[in-house]
Amino acid sequence: MAGLKSATVFLLQSIVVGLAVAFIVVLVRPDLMPGIAGDPQPASYADAVDLSSAAVANIYTKRLVQDGDTEASRARFRVETSFASAVIIDPEGYLVTNYHVVADAAEIRVQLGDGRIAEPVTVGEDAETDLALLKVDLGELPAIKIGRSDNLRIGDVVLAIGNPYGLTTSVTQGIVSATGRGLLNLVTFENFIQTDAAINAGNSGGALINSHGELVGINTAVLAQDPGTEGIGFAIPVDLVRGVVDQIKLNGRVVRGYMGMLPDDLTESERLARGIESRNGILLTDVYAGGPAHAADLRVGDVILELNGVPVYSQRQALLISASTAPGDKVEVVGLRDGERYNATVTAVERPEQIQPD
Repeated sequence: MAGLKSATVFLLQSIVVGLAVAFIVVLVRPDLMPGIAGDPQPASYADAVDLSSAAVANIYTKRLVQDGDTEASRARFRVETSFASAVIIDPEGYLVTNYHVVADAAEIRVQLGDGRIAEPVTVGEDAETDLALLKVDLGELPAIKIGRSDNLRIGDVVLAIGNPYGLTTSVTQGIVSATGRGLLNLVTFENFIQTDAAINAGNSGGALINSHGELVGINTAVLAQDPGTEGIGFAIPVDLVRGVVDQIKLNGRVVRGYMGMLPDDLTESERLARGIESRNGILLTDVYAGGPAHAADLRVGDVILELNGVPVYSQRQALLISASTAPGDKVEVVGLRDGERYNATVTAVERPEQIQPD
């Protein structure tokens, strides 16, 4: 009996000591306790905004817009002023904004977060991704930290920073609603991040950042099919932005590959008719005479299954693969014609400025 009592006392003492130690650990080092710390998202995003907001500038543009009668002898013009945003991506004074922000502008002004104003030089533009690269000569500037967009997940917290309605350095918060959005007919190369962070007039060209203050996208558009549409905005992923900026710095423009063919997505009935059981495959609806695909004997009605060993599932994917090649690159094609598989090699050329969609 005495032995049982001693054991009970020892057990109770051990429990009390254990609880006391656990309390001290939780109080001093909560990060060591599973389920208590480890929350990847902070309670406030103020630090992320502090890290990045100084790199977001305001853009003000003026355009001459024809007003009234369209006859040249009676045409009248008015000056249209608009505002947007830009992001400093390099301490040397390089800023990224949207192409549509600066296209056909008679005057462009950049206002930094510290109030300084300058007229930028347009280094280069790329209408097919809606991006433009500007440069100002104001000494060393606070550049934003460049993140990655390829590892974004649906549900990640993002913040949009810009100049909506002229309200400088406004911040809105939301999540990543989708990635790889296309078929919006906004630009040629569509690979948008969709977000419900509020993007309004003036946010174009501004920064979409993650919870660490890193740039993950350039805000570019809001879907406004009707006045009731809310929470659907789009940003150009920073991985695409990085490639366009590098090309503009190197060439003054973006040099893309071109295969000279017009693909389309396959419908389910078209798959059944051709006996295609896999989910990959696109249909060639046109092969441009004298182009690279024509020279490689690709034909209208062919089904393209793979490009450079990558299964192709959509017209958009094929367009991005084609554009990512350099002139002179060889693209290995696996196709299907009259139920028979074949292999071909297409030598890409430089994408012309005025073409039908590749």
